Amino acid sequence: MKDLVVIGQGYVGLPLSQAASKTGFNVTGLDVSQRIVDDLNAGTSHVEDIPDADLQEMLDNGYRATTDSTVIQEADVVVICVPTPLGDAGRPDLQAVESATESIVQNLRRKSLVVLESTTYPGTTEELLLPALEAEGKKLDEDFYLAFSPERIDPGNKTYRLENTPKVVGGVSPDSGERAVSFYNRFIQEVVQVKGAKEAETAKLLENTYRHINIGLVNEMAKFSHELGIDIWEVIKAAKTKPFGFQAFYPGPGVGGHCIPIDPSYLNYSVRKALGHPFRFVDLAEDINNSMPNYVVQRVQDLLNEHQKSLKGSKVLLLGVSYKADIADQRHSPAIPVGNGLAGKGAQISYHDANVPTWAFNGTEYHSVTDLDAAVEEADIVILLQAHREYDLSDIASKAKLLFDTRGVANSEEAYIL
Repeated sequence: MKDLVVIGQGYVGLPLSQAASKTGFNVTGLDVSQRIVDDLNAGTSHVEDIPDADLQEMLDNGYRATTDSTVIQEADVVVICVPTPLGDAGRPDLQAVESATESIVQNLRRKSLVVLESTTYPGTTEELLLPALEAEGKKLDEDFYLAFSPERIDPGNKTYRLENTPKVVGGVSPDSGERAVSFYNRFIQEVVQVKGAKEAETAKLLENTYRHINIGLVNEMAKFSHELGIDIWEVIKAAKTKPFGFQAFYPGPGVGGHCIPIDPSYLNYSVRKALGHPFRFVDLAEDINNSMPNYVVQRVQDLLNEHQKSLKGSKVLLLGVSYKADIADQRHSPAIPVGNGLAGKGAQISYHDANVPTWAFNGTEYHSVTDLDAAVEEADIVILLQAHREYDLSDIASKAKLLFDTRGVANSEEAYIL
């Protein structure tokens, strides 16, 4: 049995802790939140992909959570899974990574492996972590090992979980890379070793920049297709019948979650910092994707006008406010700017989302409506922002005065589609 400390017990760190604990690691979850630590030790999970029963199994296997960084002193492996949001002016905010690194420096035992999983710009592992760990004369591959392995957690995905999603690993040195591969091979079905840490860091950014740019493409096409009287959803349906050379992406009210709104900005930052010019594809895609919430508001206003109603004073019901279908995660959800835009024009907002009982935006806390049928019938317009499985859209379309579907899933002539 080896001792593993996972720093950060959120949507990445807790599943990693779970997978490792199943295969014989003695796992300690280190987190800055005493509330989260107390809940975890009491068997209460705050991560949807880890039900309380699974957490209890982890506890039975010896898992525990703590805020005490001295646990690192007993660790053979330390993995950093902390948030890396965007700071002022869209610059990377690595405060959590820096804090975690400081805790490691103060407590790391000799010959331990340190792995960074938090998304970041290329060079972070070598430029930030390595010098800190080499302080006081310590040497890579003699006193410690260092690698980067990007997280690929997809919240709510029942098919691809941590264990069966290929794991990319890049060491700062060949020996460090081999150590990291050996670690992940214990509980990941396929581990892919790349040339170095920078390549692993950039691979993560490429994955989500690819999605960001292609979503921007179809969002732009959705706008001009509407003006030209073309059904963009029918276009995509036809295009994806090609068995090679095409992957379907879909328009929507905006991008959300922990990856697409952030990762391309990290890559853009890295290009600007190193080369002095922007990553133009990212800038363009960001402009287009960020414009979609306002575009949705404008389309809603136009629809109401066509039916002799003003948006100001109209009752607007939003369906689904999480960033992804069938989960509760609201990080960077496009529902927030859509809601702000509608409220700013005087609309009376209500919402329904069984996954999100309370929802705060524009300085106000809202509660999900309890009677969906009554709310649909009462609203002047219903806006589908997230296509949760629970929604019977044929029934909703038949009851709603107006239904605006931003996800292209309402198979009803009574619905208006983005």
